[in-house]
Amino acid sequence: VQQLLYAFGDTDHPLPLTVTTLDEILTEFIIETCHAAALCASYSRRQKIKVDDFRWVLRQNPALLGRVSEYMFREKFMKNARKAVDMDGLQKESAANLADLAEVGGADKEDLKGGKKGRGRGRKKRKVEDGDEVGGGGKRVELG
Repeated sequence: VQQLLYAFGDTDHPLPLTVTTLDEILTEFIIETCHAAALCASYSRRQKIKVDDFRWVLRQNPALLGRVSEYMFREKFMKNARKAVDMDGLQKESAANLADLAEVGGADKEDLKGGKKGRGRGRKKRKVEDGDEVGGGGKRVELG
């Protein structure tokens, strides 16, 4: 609330009474607006509140309704702009550029390969020493 007051031209450190008064006014406005939107949703036989319920509540105040509509337009515009960016194409292109850069630096193709993809470390393989056979388990019996 202090930053809101400062943004609208008040001093860096407003009076505590001013901050508490504005806080009470804002809290009361938000609670009343939410209750009215919930009532509007219940008239429509819904339990969840939608954005249209808030628009219906704010229809009497054109300034607030205009700001909400502008915000919704901006949000929709940004969502569509994010969808327009092809992330897969950018990733493939940057991987190709990175491979070219590594080639110039003298790295082999094996250096560019990543590790295994999957979960966990996997099992360790048994070492095969001279004369030992893998498998079979059990005791050795000498004949003779």
